[in-house]
Amino acid sequence: MFIRIIFIRNLIFTIRFNLYNICIMNTKLENLILLNQSAEKIHKQGKRVAVLLEGRDGAGKSGTIRDFTHYLPPYTYSVVPSFMPTKKQMSCWLKSWELLLPKKGQIVFYDRSHYSRALLQPIMGWCSLKQYENFMNKVIEWEKSQNVIFIKFWLSISKQEQDFRLNNREHNPLTYWKFSKNDKKSLSAFDKVTLQKEYMFDHCPTWHSVNYNDKKVGRENALQILIKELEKC
Repeated sequence: MFIRIIFIRNLIFTIRFNLYNICIMNTKLENLILLNQSAEKIHKQGKRVAVLLEGRDGAGKSGTIRDFTHYLPPYTYSVVPSFMPTKKQMSCWLKSWELLLPKKGQIVFYDRSHYSRALLQPIMGWCSLKQYENFMNKVIEWEKSQNVIFIKFWLSISKQEQDFRLNNREHNPLTYWKFSKNDKKSLSAFDKVTLQKEYMFDHCPTWHSVNYNDKKVGRENALQILIKELEKC
């Protein structure tokens, strides 16, 4: 009798767990369909949308972009991956980003953005204090002048979670190539990045901060936010 009760309890748990996963899958499928519909609308209306993904190294920016764009019609979007800027780009920061902004009828997803100047660049000494202050003073007006709808995400993870992900990246035989010296530097600068991020939030509003300690939950929440923002376009 006792074994039968345990079996029934386990069976009920398994059924509930499977039903929960089915509900999540159905919700995600519905959201992806809504995302496609919004992308088609933006394409037809000729609007320009920039989706900025910022966050610490290992937060999940590139994976989120892959997830969001997996079923999108290729004519509705483009992706700007994280890149090492040239000296010319560094000296003409906002001007250089104008070349990377969306075309009419296009959504562009950015794995890091012009806001790198507000975050790691001043911490790592990649830009001067004057360049940083100039950016902070001009970026909002610059965005307003571009005729582009900016949707900004900060993917938030804890110090412990970042440490775990970067260590896994370094020692995983499939992802070791992603690990760089800058990853370790950014981890040691965790508190400084937090201060830069909070200052950026105060002076450059409209950021959506999403908890990404659980990537799956984080992506679902970010997707829902994105759909709501695109519906406003």
